[in-house]
Amino acid sequence: MLTTTTTSPILSSQVIMRAADRAARAIPPLWPLASSVAVNPFLGQSDEPLAMAAARLRRVGGIALTMPRHWYAERLRSGEIAEVDLRAAFEAAPAAHRPKTFVTLKQAALVERAAPRAIPTVAELARDVASIDWPGIVNDRIGHWASGYFDQGQALWASAPASGAFAAWRSVATNDLTPEILGLAGFAHGVADAPAEAEEALAVCVSRLGLSEAALESYFHRLLSSLGGWGQVARYRLWQAELGGAVDASVTDMLAIRISWEAALLRQYAAEIGPQLAAAMLAFFEPLVATPDDDIDAILQEAVERAAQRRLHGLLAARPPAAATLDRPSLQMAFCIDVRSEVFRRALEQVDPGIRTIGFAGFFGLGIGHRRFASDVVEARLPVLLTPGLMTRSGASTPQTQAADVTSRIKARAKRAWGRFKLAAISSFAFVEAAGPLYVVKLLRDGLALTRHPAPNDPAPQPESTLDLETRVTMATSVLKAMSLTRGFARLVLVAGHGANVVNNPHASGLHCGACGGYSGEVNARLLAALLNAPDVRADLSRRGIAIPEDTLFLAALHDTTTDAVKIYSNDWPALAHAQDLAQATTWLASAGVLARAERALRLPRAAAGQDILHRARDWAELRPEWALAGCQAFVAAPRLRTAGRDLAGRAFLHDYDWRQDEGFKVLELIMTAPVVVASWISLQYYGSTVAPELFGAGNKLLHNVTGGIGVVEGNGGLLRGGLPWQSVHDGDRPTHEPLRLSVLVEAPQDAINAILDRHPEVRKLFDNRWLHLFALDEEGIMTWRYAGNLRWDKGLDDADLAREALQAVA
Repeated sequence: MLTTTTTSPILSSQVIMRAADRAARAIPPLWPLASSVAVNPFLGQSDEPLAMAAARLRRVGGIALTMPRHWYAERLRSGEIAEVDLRAAFEAAPAAHRPKTFVTLKQAALVERAAPRAIPTVAELARDVASIDWPGIVNDRIGHWASGYFDQGQALWASAPASGAFAAWRSVATNDLTPEILGLAGFAHGVADAPAEAEEALAVCVSRLGLSEAALESYFHRLLSSLGGWGQVARYRLWQAELGGAVDASVTDMLAIRISWEAALLRQYAAEIGPQLAAAMLAFFEPLVATPDDDIDAILQEAVERAAQRRLHGLLAARPPAAATLDRPSLQMAFCIDVRSEVFRRALEQVDPGIRTIGFAGFFGLGIGHRRFASDVVEARLPVLLTPGLMTRSGASTPQTQAADVTSRIKARAKRAWGRFKLAAISSFAFVEAAGPLYVVKLLRDGLALTRHPAPNDPAPQPESTLDLETRVTMATSVLKAMSLTRGFARLVLVAGHGANVVNNPHASGLHCGACGGYSGEVNARLLAALLNAPDVRADLSRRGIAIPEDTLFLAALHDTTTDAVKIYSNDWPALAHAQDLAQATTWLASAGVLARAERALRLPRAAAGQDILHRARDWAELRPEWALAGCQAFVAAPRLRTAGRDLAGRAFLHDYDWRQDEGFKVLELIMTAPVVVASWISLQYYGSTVAPELFGAGNKLLHNVTGGIGVVEGNGGLLRGGLPWQSVHDGDRPTHEPLRLSVLVEAPQDAINAILDRHPEVRKLFDNRWLHLFALDEEGIMTWRYAGNLRWDKGLDDADLAREALQAVA
């Protein structure tokens, strides 16, 4: 039985649980594979600047938060980071957090830092004295249990129901002889004798380890970090529960499980590791302080970001050829702001001067919970920061649709039953022998990438309950105003969501629309098109000052970001009068796809030409079917004319916004509190998976096995891996994603921006602590003002010398 063997004061349960809660919120949530979205891995560190977060995560995770020094040194030597960038970063740092001289900083950039090391756990100390891989064993046993407990339908035999994660683990651990076989005597007996409640077990283990109150949070954070994705899955459960106003104890339970292993190992190895453990506990007790090296790394990171901002300034300052002035656009097409759409939008606008494109968040302002055809699963197709406000389904309630629904459900159940039969313990052996030859054709077709997968084409979606006219008109008004689309409508307006068409890719949903919760965006686009085509809605919109011409037709589309093919859902609203417009649009889109694929092929390994990309989408051995959002570095909220004609290389989120049409700056507030935050999560996930892949990356795709339907492990067990696979940020020779914190450019008055930041402290701290950079554009779209924190602004990038350097860099 676990007993207290130290003289440390006994801490109250409230103190311990408060520390456990703070530690739980210091780790990021991990969404399941079916709807995986980019998550800011530094979500729990947004209250502190980069240098302090680096000190914290070095302590608990053994990682660095910036690239190695030689990475910056190479860019200094090449001139990519100019002297003006490094000096500006140096001068922007507080005097207490920078070297005494600029020369010292330049010299430090040439000296590589020692590899970061986390404070050791008991398992690691026991490994060192016993030459037994206790950390690996702990991860394996916890992972073996957790893959069943958190399973979402993959397991053939589901885990027995339990009142919580700790209770479920305890029922398994008390009968698990593996630890004792491997050398941990009395493990099962010790778990059986320990308290049955997670909170009490946690308190007993804290006392056994002799933890002080000041050490609790760091130590708990260390243990949760050591759990990898399993702790993050538990954090996701807490996130989802709190969205619905509930609570979930999974993270605390996982902490109690992990610390129970620590206490068990201490019982066996206390004599051998006593001095080392005391030193470790003292290190957890020490106040967290950023070192001078942390400050230097933060300045170097700031410098490389200022270099990128200088180049972006040059692009925006250069004047492209004037756009054609038309009485009416020949085509308007609204895209998600996803950086991949920047390449396609630019290509489409090149095809015909009369085409106008629009950037908007890919859920198109419709926060829905959607049931696909013949499914009862509710898909939250909106940013994960929000909760659905409207329930929808695919297909109308007609006898024909209901019959098709039943038929589809029967087929789906038969397919699931057949799949389980193939994998069952006994039948699987006979199945391979008997049915193997029947799969020769399928294997050849899939292996040669001949199988084509059509775009989603469920029946048209519609609300589950009838919405009154006032509600529908209010929705339409808010969406059109948020898109800055209130006049100048074309005959044909396409509303394009986006998705990715790939095979054999567990992270496929991560290639879909983040604003749609990790699903493809066609459902939201089809709903919006139907809403804006409704005659009664249009009539009321006209009375509100938004006159949509009678001959304007809205149609939904889906942009396949892997192949740059576009499907138009023309059957949702057949219109013979627009047949010629539709045919012309189809031709333009095909031409734009050719241009976009040719540009993207230049970045993809083994893609000699644009036509190679089409094959990659069907190739089940392809590790990099597309680069997704790798390379993202800027978010621009401004009229399209500020960025039109500029080659932003698929690195910028482009949100159309005209502050002159934004009464009360309500649209700007929506942009800064939703799309900007979602974009920051995407940017920082790519950042974290690049600079710290061992903690915030999903590892090697070649070794992945899907576990529990929720995530992947490398090999046949162990830690669940969150974040992005290495192949998503690296081309095999060098990182393809340049780890830069996102630069947000907004064309709006500074007072309006400040007022929004003041009302939203959670957003403000992202800018105050430099997890995001913020610029205000002037009336010509120039990056004139830089946000300096605490609602203060400094002169931006418009002085003559810097502008000259920027233009020279572009040239």
